[in-house]
Amino acid sequence: MPPIIRTHDLRKTFRSPKRRPGVGGALRTLFSREIEEKVAVRDVTMELEPGELVGYIGPNGAGKSTTIKMLTGILVPTAGTIEVAGLVPYERRNENARNIGVVFGQRSQLYWDLPLVESFELLRAIYSIPKDRYRENLQRFIEMLEMEPFLRTPVRQLSLGQRMRGDFAAAMLHNPRIVYLDEPTIGLDVVAKEAIREFVRHINQDRGTTIILTTHDLADVERLSRRIILIDKGTVIYDGTVDHIKEQYGTHRTLVLTLTEPHANPALEGAEIESNDRGLVRYRFDRRRVRPDQLIREATEQYELRDVSIEEPDLESIIRRIYVEGYEQEPVNT
Repeated sequence: MPPIIRTHDLRKTFRSPKRRPGVGGALRTLFSREIEEKVAVRDVTMELEPGELVGYIGPNGAGKSTTIKMLTGILVPTAGTIEVAGLVPYERRNENARNIGVVFGQRSQLYWDLPLVESFELLRAIYSIPKDRYRENLQRFIEMLEMEPFLRTPVRQLSLGQRMRGDFAAAMLHNPRIVYLDEPTIGLDVVAKEAIREFVRHINQDRGTTIILTTHDLADVERLSRRIILIDKGTVIYDGTVDHIKEQYGTHRTLVLTLTEPHANPALEGAEIESNDRGLVRYRFDRRRVRPDQLIREATEQYELRDVSIEEPDLESIIRRIYVEGYEQEPVNT
């Protein structure tokens, strides 16, 4: 099957009058023809297959939201090509809108003064959703997202977690082929986050919905995505699997030993002691230089142990390091 999303050398440049400091400068700006250009997205090329769930991540100002707005048809690219489900989004906005669902963590498509269920009814009319499909989808989402207790509550009276559940259901009612999630779990508590993650996983796996997830909560990405696209300063710097980037940059592991008796300096060759708290010892080691089984063997020969575990580096620490050092530098420490 052809890719459901395809971009080639996608670029977006924003042009604005060059601003000068001070009151006089502000007046001169009004009559000046000097223009500043800011490149928000620079030559982004990517392809997504139907049914993929991809984490699209990057620091603030990296170009994530600008890319999403071009994919949804809100913005017109300055250069390059873009296709979503065979359509050029900004040329065929209405048709594109029927193929997509969007959830913004800080905005809502629900009607503020209406009960939640009436927002759903309005969306049914807007998208011309057949009544049977609408009832089937709504009932399933009510059960999955546990919305029954607040279904008839005005949206303005919902908690953030309740409103986000409503937004997710609203975005999926018309069975979109593609869903864009922009910071969908921002501000949610642990329970609400897990409910949203399970819902996203269900929609992706059971319905085959293609999902692009932009978030600063990389726990969402680790739990949901196999593939990530990393963007920085408008440019894609990595496009591949989570496992590959961990293998490439996650050079260090943590060995955690629980000793039967505390030891002042339980040294192990090839490992650095990070902490030693009453027999709970954490070691940091480079997997390229020493194998964990060698360290464990040495530890069992020298000390009496109650417990042993190995901790893998998390995605957040790896991505943070790439932001600081740049992706192309030779990996050193995690």
